[in-house]
Amino acid sequence: MEGEMKNFVLVWTTVLASLLFCRKISKVIEPGKTRLLAFIPVFCIFIYLPLLLTAVNLTGPTSFFVTWLANFKLMLFAFDKGPLYSNPPLPLFKFIITTCVPIKISDKSQNKKTSTQVNGKSDESQDGKSDESQAGGASKKGKKSPINYAVKFMVLVLLLKIYEYGGQLHPLMKMALFCVHIYVVLDVGLAMVAYLARAIVGFELEPQFDEPYLATSLQDFWGKRWNLMVTSILHPTVYLPVRSISGRFLSRDLASLPAVTATFIVSGLMHELIFYYLGRLKPTWEVTWFFVIHGVLVSLELVVKRAVGGRFRLPPVVSAPLALGVVMATSFWLFFPPFLRCETELRSCKELAAFKELVVRGRFVAPNDVSCPYY
Repeated sequence: MEGEMKNFVLVWTTVLASLLFCRKISKVIEPGKTRLLAFIPVFCIFIYLPLLLTAVNLTGPTSFFVTWLANFKLMLFAFDKGPLYSNPPLPLFKFIITTCVPIKISDKSQNKKTSTQVNGKSDESQDGKSDESQAGGASKKGKKSPINYAVKFMVLVLLLKIYEYGGQLHPLMKMALFCVHIYVVLDVGLAMVAYLARAIVGFELEPQFDEPYLATSLQDFWGKRWNLMVTSILHPTVYLPVRSISGRFLSRDLASLPAVTATFIVSGLMHELIFYYLGRLKPTWEVTWFFVIHGVLVSLELVVKRAVGGRFRLPPVVSAPLALGVVMATSFWLFFPPFLRCETELRSCKELAAFKELVVRGRFVAPNDVSCPYY
């Protein structure tokens, strides 16, 4: 435990030093390929850093925040795009927070920065609503009420109580509960991170999730409701470039299809990498195939919607259960098996128990030396 904490401090000290380097480079090298090449050593360092950690509760967030989001934000920043670019430049502290934390500054805050903000922020604003909903436009919803998060916290407490009777539950029921568990933990956890970031940087932030259980289609689920930080990063880094290239050979409508598929493939590969960090097991590519399948399904959904042209639409009472059913069925098949092979939930529980020993009794205890009451 003590050695893990030292490695954690080393990892994040390295992250801060790397971001200072990137900030300095951005002042002396013009945006473009040269700046991107200068950032490559940082990309490599950020990919390596999670390997220094073994604790699930440290490895997971670090790999997500640094290896995935920070690297992708810096790729955009190399071309003066994305959340790190601002005119005038973000203060250093806000630059670091925005890079390291999974937050998306709302358009309202962006407009307050300066009246001289560069209008071409983006291709996204010129692309139209239809393209935003296809593969990357996060929905613009208001902040959720405290009651919303209080209910979800109560759901989490209830799940922990149910886990005490895990041996009596059917495996499929466990999987279903695990779906709810992951969503609640991510939604509440990322909301807490965003709240702290908002208190520090003073920006109005967009929510990370928008009640995905209300999705009426796969397009709605992935594009507007689930993990909107990832959605907003993949849109300019993958979707728009691929659509631009494919648009040279295909019509606008057809060009979006390979762009959607490519976006899901990249998401799958990044999830595969994070799963490797968590378990250090040989990749089985199940997670990648999960996202490939959903990329194909979303593309087919777009084709069908364009074909019917709004003349026919399933009622939400039918389309919502159908969409969630597809997500859950494919999750049971391809997403959760590799996740469970890492014993993530058991290791996480033991790590939290060891941390409790440190806080309550002031002694370092290895996670393997404590028991978890839920498993």
